[in-house]
Amino acid sequence: MTVFTAGAFAKDMFEEEVDKDALSVKLARETVSGGYTLVTAEELKKMQDEKKPMLVVDTMPFEASYKKEHVAGAVSFEFPIEPMEQWDASKTGGKTPQDFEKLLGPDKNRLIVFYCGFVKCTRSHNGAIWAKKLGYASVVRFPGGIYAWKGAKYPVEEAK
Repeated sequence: MTVFTAGAFAKDMFEEEVDKDALSVKLARETVSGGYTLVTAEELKKMQDEKKPMLVVDTMPFEASYKKEHVAGAVSFEFPIEPMEQWDASKTGGKTPQDFEKLLGPDKNRLIVFYCGFVKCTRSHNGAIWAKKLGYASVVRFPGGIYAWKGAKYPVEEAK
């Protein structure tokens, strides 16, 4: 008879580091391939506090996520988790590239920050890539997303 203790399935610090290593490299590769930069929760909050002109885009589903809570001042535009090489309106809440461009605005140099739920989520990567494809130059991804934002105890809003 095998007896398991409470910690029998927990990873040790070395096994946890393997996971962190893989996630870090994945994020770095996405960033390089996407041609955008990254920002932390603290950096984004500082930009907000300094009233830096920018658009913050929440890329999670409206009803399931954005409506309940989002980074204060963020707007909603859904993107899928899986890579979206070609635009697929069935994965963007029925919206088109023209809808996306209208949301982002005519200023192609405007600072645009994309986020989703947490570091492993790639919705924000898809949003950032599509902004770059549409010619926007100042594209940033906040990979920690709403989890990091809430973890830092920064304010969230509900959709009205």
